[in-house]
Amino acid sequence: MPPSSSIAKAIKFGPFTVTSQVFYKTPLTFCLVNLKPLLPGHILVCPLRSVPHLSDLRPNELHDLFSTVQLASVTLKRVYGAPACNIAIQDGEAAGQSVKHVHCHVIPRKDKDMEERGGGDKLYEELEGVEGDVGMHQKEQIQGEQRQGKGKFPKQKDEDRKPRSMEEMEKEAAWLAEEILKDVREREGANGSSL
Repeated sequence: MPPSSSIAKAIKFGPFTVTSQVFYKTPLTFCLVNLKPLLPGHILVCPLRSVPHLSDLRPNELHDLFSTVQLASVTLKRVYGAPACNIAIQDGEAAGQSVKHVHCHVIPRKDKDMEERGGGDKLYEELEGVEGDVGMHQKEQIQGEQRQGKGKFPKQKDEDRKPRSMEEMEKEAAWLAEEILKDVREREGANGSSL
């Protein structure tokens, strides 16, 4: 897929238009950069059709979603020099889903990358807390105001993770668009076919 500037139709993540944050798109799935990544390279992979639960996806959508997650994780590990990735889905509000649109968090990981924030699995706490509330972050960006303790998650200190500017996200999206296409081409060459 070409950079997001050439996408003809607006792409929505739940109620939010995220077209300029999108760096890869298939007929059924898209990848977007995160407004407030938990770690460098933290992205979201979503089906184009907005449904709240994984079980709502059709078999072809489910296959495409996970094929795209696999491709994105290869790209993220390569460009961020990461030996591993966290891949997480919060399937429903009770599981911490903040936007009622299936989305898979893909986060490149390096040894001791969470050390200064409490260590290893602290990332999962952040995904479930205010730090991982992508819906709130998108709303704040649109409204230009801070959330004042609303919702089910307790207010936590999140000062170190400022929302990125649209320019920063668009720059990262353009870079990742180029990088993921390298992996698409390599995969096509290895398989003798396209994705």
